Amino acid sequence: MPSPTLTGFTVRIVVGIADMATSNNRDAILTTYSLGSCLGISVYDPVVKVGGLLHIMLPDSTIDSEKARNKPAMFADTGVPMLFRETYQFHAQKNRMIICVAGGAQVMDTTGFFNIGKRNYEAIKQIFDRNGLKIHAEQVGGLVSRSMYLHLETGEVRLKISGQPNDFILCKT
Repeated sequence: MPSPTLTGFTVRIVVGIADMATSNNRDAILTTYSLGSCLGISVYDPVVKVGGLLHIMLPDSTIDSEKARNKPAMFADTGVPMLFRETYQFHAQKNRMIICVAGGAQVMDTTGFFNIGKRNYEAIKQIFDRNGLKIHAEQVGGLVSRSMYLHLETGEVRLKISGQPNDFILCKT
């Protein structure tokens, strides 16, 4: 694979489950797969072309404080603030952030008994509301798994929905 410092090459940075990545490499595409009840949250500052992608599993870290310390990206309440802090290190600014959200499905809980996807979405909405932030584009709920791609050169966010042949643009700056 070519060095990320070379231009003209696409660098794919894969964000695993309960993980996060931020970058200012314009040749990078931040990618996460298997967004079932989990949520993918992308943030992008178009002025400095800095972005981040977070793959959260659960809404509230109080269920396991040790896991929250070791894997803060696992939870909405610890992962979202960490995502923003990391992008600020690349000179991103909160007031310029374009936020996109995908996932929150009921893939393994079709009865809705646990409603993890819905609870994840409600948790991030509360965090964003408390901080004066708005979601610019979203595709949440349903019964399907999604993959999410943030292109750092353009800020474009693309989604691939399981069972559908083509990906589509969720958000474009």
